[in-house]
Amino acid sequence: MGKELRIGFDVGGTFTDGVIVKGTTILSKAKTLTTEDVTTGIINAMDELLNKSKVDAKEIGMISFGTTHTTNAIIERKNLNKVGIIRIGAPATTAIPPLTGWPKDLKKAIGGKDNVFIIRGGSEYDGRDIVPLDEDAIRQACEHLKGKVDSVAVTGVFSPMIPDHENRAATIIKEMLGDDILLTLSQNISTISLLERENSTILNASVISVMQRSINALRQAAENRGITAPLFVVQNDGSVMSADYAIDYPIFTVASGPAASVRGAVHLSGVTNGVVADVGGTSTDVGYIVDGFPRESAITVSIGGVKTNIRCPDLLSIALGGGTIIKNKGTSVLGIGPESTGYNLVNLGRSFGGPMLTVHDIAVARDDIGENLEIFETNFVTHPEKIEQLSDSLVIQSTEKIKELLEITIDQMKTTPEDIPALIVGGGATTMPKKDIAGTSKVINPDHFEVCGAVGATIAEISAYAEAVFDLEIEDRKEAINKVIESAKNNLEVAGGLKDTATIMDIEEIPFAYMPGKRQKIRVRVKGEIFN
Repeated sequence: MGKELRIGFDVGGTFTDGVIVKGTTILSKAKTLTTEDVTTGIINAMDELLNKSKVDAKEIGMISFGTTHTTNAIIERKNLNKVGIIRIGAPATTAIPPLTGWPKDLKKAIGGKDNVFIIRGGSEYDGRDIVPLDEDAIRQACEHLKGKVDSVAVTGVFSPMIPDHENRAATIIKEMLGDDILLTLSQNISTISLLERENSTILNASVISVMQRSINALRQAAENRGITAPLFVVQNDGSVMSADYAIDYPIFTVASGPAASVRGAVHLSGVTNGVVADVGGTSTDVGYIVDGFPRESAITVSIGGVKTNIRCPDLLSIALGGGTIIKNKGTSVLGIGPESTGYNLVNLGRSFGGPMLTVHDIAVARDDIGENLEIFETNFVTHPEKIEQLSDSLVIQSTEKIKELLEITIDQMKTTPEDIPALIVGGGATTMPKKDIAGTSKVINPDHFEVCGAVGATIAEISAYAEAVFDLEIEDRKEAINKVIESAKNNLEVAGGLKDTATIMDIEEIPFAYMPGKRQKIRVRVKGEIFN
């Protein structure tokens, strides 16, 4: 029974959602205000869940959460590690130094360019050294960094394929700065392109302590309540990873919230291909489902003003939520948003006697909201007379404008002209129109849609990937693919998964037309069950 009981949390900008599930049954759910330190909001939701469900805390087999810790720390430039930056690539890669193009305030927050070093070394894609690794230069860099940094990011040319120079550098850094130094090697972070991989590695190194503190606090809170279950964190593709792995690689959690919502929507509806609109009070995130997982973005992802090549869900965010303000003059609609009442909806919205006309009020007026969600303490309307005063023309015009925003965004996410299922989830889902949405075959609000992200966090699957470049004139294609599959399975095991349960999610082959021979990048993604 212990393995059947799972707790999941989804931390949003306004609310933190939580659920306790047993198998496929949701035993209790909670929605509490997100706190500045994030962890306190999760603990508040945990206490509410335990009080409601009356379950035995000792029989909980898993805790998992999607978190905004890392994203917020980078965006707000708060509580970041001081980072020593070592690039292994001179003399080939000196034209564009590390931190080029970074916002000034973010560079300053992690320690600045005084802690940046470009060391002779690096590898060609085929394993040959560009030049031998300059070990003495690494030691000199470490002498400079002593006492100035608590984290180090190391990036080598082609290191995801040939990691020898990074690994040797790591050994020297530990010898010089001690085993307690936080260390991020780019081979474990991202794909081949040097500058974006280096950016991703530096960002990862800057938020390790942020993730470490939040996980330690949550672990302690769980233990204090008699919960001894292992802790997992949702990563960018909607799967989970062990908490220890998340501490080492927190950058993999930057888009965990929307990814968890997609996975939860799939789980609750049974729809494995279509579009998901996760509606909050201020905005709506729209993602695409492919075989039950969020589609990955094919473009460069910017985090806190820094270009990276972190794998993230393909998302469109629009300023449309339950609290979005509708501008009107009499019965004419002048615009929808982007301003929002946010969590102040219950004070400012017409439904609650306030002065602002919102998307929520229009939904009440057209009778799309006819009952209160049990998870919200406030009734959906406390001043019905204010809603009755709205003209039919204003309600119709507002609804058409809201529909248009949804339809345009859904159309932008589609890759084919055929109609597709649309899953509308999140706390603001009841405020969205559901009839005659162009481009959709059906619109679904699955059961428990308001805590979809928290449900997604409880789905116990782990994913991992690996990639490498091969010359197919020299190496057999099938053997090359099998090598990458084996590497991906090994990475799955490191992340906390059972290697024997690994199944292949996709195999990507990209030829390099600008290189001699038949060189090709092969990338494999796998998923598997959690190791308990």
